[in-house]
Order: sequence, then C-alpha cells, then structure tokens
Amino acid sequence: MILVTGGTGFIGSNIVAALVARGDKVAVCDRHLDDGRAAHIAGLAIEHRVPADEVVAWLAGRDDVTAVVHMGAISATTETDVDLVLRTNVWLSLELWDHCVAHAIPFIYASSAQVYGDGALGFADDESQQAMAELRTITPYGASKLLFDRLVIRERESGRPLPPQWAGLRFFNVYGPHEGHKGGMMSVIAKTYPALAAGEPIRLFRSEREDYPDGGQKRDFVHVADCADVVLWLLDNPGINGIFNLGSGQARTWLDLAHAMFAAMEREPAVEFVDMPQELRGRYQYFTQAEMNKLRRAGYDKPFTSLEAGVGDYVRGYLARDGVPG
Repeated sequence: MILVTGGTGFIGSNIVAALVARGDKVAVCDRHLDDGRAAHIAGLAIEHRVPADEVVAWLAGRDDVTAVVHMGAISATTETDVDLVLRTNVWLSLELWDHCVAHAIPFIYASSAQVYGDGALGFADDESQQAMAELRTITPYGASKLLFDRLVIRERESGRPLPPQWAGLRFFNVYGPHEGHKGGMMSVIAKTYPALAAGEPIRLFRSEREDYPDGGQKRDFVHVADCADVVLWLLDNPGINGIFNLGSGQARTWLDLAHAMFAAMEREPAVEFVDMPQELRGRYQYFTQAEMNKLRRAGYDKPFTSLEAGVGDYVRGYLARDGVPG
C-alpha cells in the first residue's frame, strides 16, 4: 500500500487517481478529508483516509505501507508565517523520512522550482551542497523546500542510513484538474477561465523589467498528468535516487498561454495588462525553465504534454464542462 500525503490536493489527488487506476492500494493523508477537497478523490477505491495530524502515529502502527509519496505542504508563496511553514514543510517531512529509513521503504517528496529564487543562477538540479548553498530563495515556501533538499543531501553525504529509494521533485508551473481550491495560487488558466468564458479579456501583469515586454515573462508550464506519470515511473524504478527538476523543459510566455486559452475557447485573443500587486514585487519570477537532462539520463523518456495540447485538454475537458476550475 502506498501512502500519499496531501492526497486531496492538486498534485496529490492526481497521483492518487493514477495509482488507483493502475490497481495500486492507496492510503490518503490530508487535512481536508471532510471538506470540498475530498471531492477530488470521491469514487476512488481508497484503502485508508488518515488525518494529517495523525499520520506519524498511524504509520508507526502499520507494516503494510510499501512507499510514501509526500506531496503535503503549505505551498502558498505568499505565506509569511515562517514557523508554520517550517513545521509543515520541513519537520513533518523529516519524520516521514525517518520512518522510511527505519522501515526500508521508498520516499518520494515534493520540492519546488521556488528553490531557484529569481532564477538568476539558472535552474540546474545540482545536488551538491555547494550549488544549493549558492541559491537565494525569495519566499518562505521556497526556503523551506531548499532547506529540506539540503538536509536530505546532508544525510546522504554523512553516510547515515537512507530510504532504499528517495527522490525529490522540483515542480515548476503545474496546471490541470483539481487546482480550484488553491485560490490565488491557482494557475492563470483556472483563475481567468470564468472571466474569459463570460467574454472578458485576459489580464496579465505588466513587466517591470526592460528586458521583458508585457506578457513576455516566461514560465515552464507542466501538465499535472505528466507530474503524476513521473511519480509512478519512479515507483516502478526503485534504483533511481536524487533530486530532479519536473517541468516541460521549455519556457513559454504568458502571451503564449493566453493564446492557447483563446484557441481552446475558439475566441479571438483579447489581452489587457495590469500593474503587478505590491506583494509580488521583488518576489516575482520572470523566467523559469527546468533543465530536464538529469531526469532524462535517469531513464524517463516520455514526451511532456505541449502547452497547446495541455491547455486545450484542460479548458475543453474540464473547465468548459464544469464551469469552474477543475
């Protein structure tokens, strides 16, 4: 049985669905087992539902968990309660890591492209302590993910026991079904769809840098189904260990994204630019692009969904059907 933390969340629920679809037994851990997010796993054959505050004790009493996929985290880049972020994103992660070491089971966890800060030092998933020490994060969330990555590598370099398989995934700009609960942290696709469906223009941030035109800021957009597939591939290849970027490997502009949305909705593009909110100034990434050679060298050879195909599927297959973010 595979335990998925954050299993009613965005990436977690898609991983749960993919595991169940192929016949794996799954236990779901989350703080949202009894609210609207539970709809993300409704109808799935879940073996156990574990409240987040009870997961460590629950694990201690079982010997049938064969892997932990740890997607649970406070992922809001605007969260400023550092103690809360550390308790959730670092200390709990260490407890789960220790369990996997003690019981010799795989541990796959969510890191983030936020570890790269503003991207000035590039996006190489270099595991060396020296390379990670040079990174400068710009949010408490990013700092917490970088800290845990560094703690994992410290464990390896110290010669202490490790899980038989461990892998950290630095997710880039993930989009797709089941992100509606994320509020302001939803993808622009989900966030703007209702207005676009009502005939309004899409509103994008003006650039505050001379080297990027308005709408020319670039991100590495990756479909959540691709992320779930990589997790399943790791579970099927227990000899693969390390920290890996997980994006499409191709940076695209916000205007590219907007045009893909309008094409999926069969509308002529209509774009307006607005000033960037004060809380994002100085913490906004103008360019992200995952270097994917490391994951490719490890053996993952499937193509990633193109932006046009992924946005088209999301808009027509989910958003247009439900009328709200999927």
